[in-house]
Amino acid sequence: MAKNKTDSRIALLIEILDQAFEREAWHGPNLRGSIRGLSVKQLLWRPSPKRHNIWEIVLHTAYWKYAVRRRLTGEKKGSFPRSPSDWPRIPERPDSKVWKLDLALLTDQHRLLRQAIIDFPGSKLNSHPPKSKLRYVQLVYGIASHDIYHAGQIQLLKRMQK
Repeated sequence: MAKNKTDSRIALLIEILDQAFEREAWHGPNLRGSIRGLSVKQLLWRPSPKRHNIWEIVLHTAYWKYAVRRRLTGEKKGSFPRSPSDWPRIPERPDSKVWKLDLALLTDQHRLLRQAIIDFPGSKLNSHPPKSKLRYVQLVYGIASHDIYHAGQIQLLKRMQK
């Protein structure tokens, strides 16, 4: 699983990341499970005008997977395909075809992040990225927690729609 098979810390981080995103876990629905089978109407529903909808949350989680990967790899800002950063706008004409593209963006960003963690040297996990107070290991735990947080938020939004 990890580049250095003796580094169980990397393997554990991958396990935590995958459980939060798409693997079975004790905490209930993961991020992918929380958005499975939703209609465009459900994705666009807002509890009030200034609150986020599920589609926006999905783009937000994709962006932060990109941002954490960028910090792990040292890549420069500016290559995320949607804007603005943090809370990218949903497409002007949202439909199921465009939703599938945004869902693919989320999945691709997860796969890229996952690979960046696998390739990351375990010996650097407790060091800090440039200009950051957090350690690399905290970034990875944080992005997994971010997926779980938003999965719960999505579950709540789905219930509120009924």
